[in-house]
Amino acid sequence: MSQSAVLSAVINRRYSKNMWLIVGLGNPGEEYAETYHNVGFRIVQRIAGEQNVRLREHCGAALISGRVVLGGEPAVLVMPQTFMNNSGAALPPVLERFDATAADLIVVYDDLALPLGKLRVRQKGSAGGHNGIKSLISTIGSDEFLRVRVGIRPDREVGEVHDFVLSRVAKTDRELLDQAEELAVQAVETLIAAGIEQEMAEYIGIDLREELKDN
Repeated sequence: MSQSAVLSAVINRRYSKNMWLIVGLGNPGEEYAETYHNVGFRIVQRIAGEQNVRLREHCGAALISGRVVLGGEPAVLVMPQTFMNNSGAALPPVLERFDATAADLIVVYDDLALPLGKLRVRQKGSAGGHNGIKSLISTIGSDEFLRVRVGIRPDREVGEVHDFVLSRVAKTDRELLDQAEELAVQAVETLIAAGIEQEMAEYIGIDLREELKDN
């Protein structure tokens, strides 16, 4: 068998299973692109850049990428375009297209309950006050999907939560949040390649604030 035939067989075997759906949460539109609440969008866009793909195909109310390989397995990148609080409404057509369930989702998003510079990975659970996750759980009827939560709470008073999450990332927070978003990209790949147990062990103790101080 030729090398190209072997490669084709491997690709076909990979794509015969359900896709991982990497869902980044955020709000569509340039006015929201650099806000704290668009962490999920930016992480998915970082992955797209590394994979040299674009999220430009419409699947219902979501933008999706072509198929990529992450952690050795096939995946599709997804950005709901229904605004954060109604994120779940964009998922049913995507799930149907890829014959996927909640178990095939990895959702990445901002979390004000976590300090800036911290990441957490969860296998399931409540929305924890996050309206985008609340919408997903309500729409798909399950809370059993993987999440990569990226902390956005700075070491200062944030005032009104709604105003803060929809504000542009402050210059004082930009470097730390950039590092956290890049770490989240790595976390998604580790989650796929090695599973939830190794992921939690590898990332739970990381505090980028301390690393930034040391440098």
